[in-house]
Amino acid sequence: MLVKIFSGAVNGIEATTITLEVNILNGAKFIIVGLPDNAVKESQQRIDSALREIGSRIPGKRIIINMAPADVKKEGSAYDLPLGIGILAANEQLPSEELGNYLLLGELSLDGSLVAVKGVLPIAINARSEGFKNIIVPLENANEAAIVEGIQVYGFSHIREVVDFLSGKCKSQPFIFDPSQSTDPNDPYYDFKDVKGQENVKRALEIAAAGAHNLLMVGAPGSGKTMLARRLPGILPPMTVEESLETTKIHSVAGKLSRNCSLITTRPFRSPHHTISPIALIGGGNIPRPGEISLATNGVLFLDELTEFQRNVLEVMRQPLEDRKITISRAHYSVDYPANFMLIASMNPCPCGYYNHPTKECTCSGGAIQRYLSKISGPLLDRIDMHIEVVPVELEKITGKQEAESSSAIRKRVIAARQIQTERFKNFPGIHCNAQMHPALIKRFCPLDRQCLNLLKMAMQKFGLSARAYDRIIKLSRTIADLADEPHILPSHIAEAIQYRSLDRDSWGL
Repeated sequence: MLVKIFSGAVNGIEATTITLEVNILNGAKFIIVGLPDNAVKESQQRIDSALREIGSRIPGKRIIINMAPADVKKEGSAYDLPLGIGILAANEQLPSEELGNYLLLGELSLDGSLVAVKGVLPIAINARSEGFKNIIVPLENANEAAIVEGIQVYGFSHIREVVDFLSGKCKSQPFIFDPSQSTDPNDPYYDFKDVKGQENVKRALEIAAAGAHNLLMVGAPGSGKTMLARRLPGILPPMTVEESLETTKIHSVAGKLSRNCSLITTRPFRSPHHTISPIALIGGGNIPRPGEISLATNGVLFLDELTEFQRNVLEVMRQPLEDRKITISRAHYSVDYPANFMLIASMNPCPCGYYNHPTKECTCSGGAIQRYLSKISGPLLDRIDMHIEVVPVELEKITGKQEAESSSAIRKRVIAARQIQTERFKNFPGIHCNAQMHPALIKRFCPLDRQCLNLLKMAMQKFGLSARAYDRIIKLSRTIADLADEPHILPSHIAEAIQYRSLDRDSWGL
């Protein structure tokens, strides 16, 4: 008997519906066709053991299973449940009339338990768009799938429960999304009110957060670079529903969603170690998975001790920083991942760490400093909007009792600036903040008067800035004007933006 049952596959962060055709004929062979990987081929043993737990078994006949479309590679163990149900239906041990109304996912343990799988959210979104009304998933994935409105989600913990439900022996209520199983957007342990001094760096971080600009902090060891970066998520605006769904899809595909979290509402903060490989950073691998730059989408990618990263690792970020997406192309596949992140990096100014230090003497030669800085290429440095020097805080400020401005107060100003940008770009899909402006939008929304142009021309000539730096200064000026609620860019905004290019290659140390 031929039976069709439906499941899903993920390519990048988008999903495709997979049709499983199960046919049982005379003979004695188990065949799966349609580009299955080893995990799918091994499912026979898991399915047989699970079915025996419920008093059934794989029939000793010729079983042919086709996974269509045949040109899409089928990977992972998420097909165990639909294959097991399909075999029962093809062997007439389960009614098959209603199976076409369900999309099934789930890995089977040997005892028949259902194990959580990756990529449930994009598959559920795709199932709804293709007209499916019901989806059956492992209980641990039910809350994740229930985020999607317009489709009924049924979560089960054992294949016996699925069989009883599909055969009509028991009723089950659709799973309702529980918003408590989402990340808390507020972290009380990282607040700017605990940071003494560093007002210029706080200002730079506020501007970066308001316009989603990239930022590089350069300072001596112990000056507070990492501490300040850790507090940046606390002043970022709350995520929109679209951003939450996009970020959750990426983490779902990567298998990074924790069991007690089904919707990510906190902007990600990723801080990979400097020994990371290029593939781990940008994504890919034999089984393609999102890298750190994609996991940081709609949030922050923090690279501490930037000069300690391998140069080839840093260089692969040049294209994603411009295009805000990454395309992984290999001989057998090509996938696209979002890479819309803020890059926050920190580094020492020299090998010993004390160049330009107010009290400690630098022991490095000029050549040693240049070799150290050359680890960061000019093109990569060009793509970082803001460069700020972090000077150690004086002891009097550290021991002072005066409390600094809180993250919540700074966040209010950032949200107000982002609202201005949202209104500005409402007719431009995919553009949400100033850092995302392309040259046509810069020309339209960032007109400069003669005084601003003269000031910018002087800076270009003095510091030897590139054309890319020219555009980034203008975008940064637009953000500074938005924070001041100014409709036009003023010379003071240009002057402040120019200050944040002081670490460009030609002006270092002047």
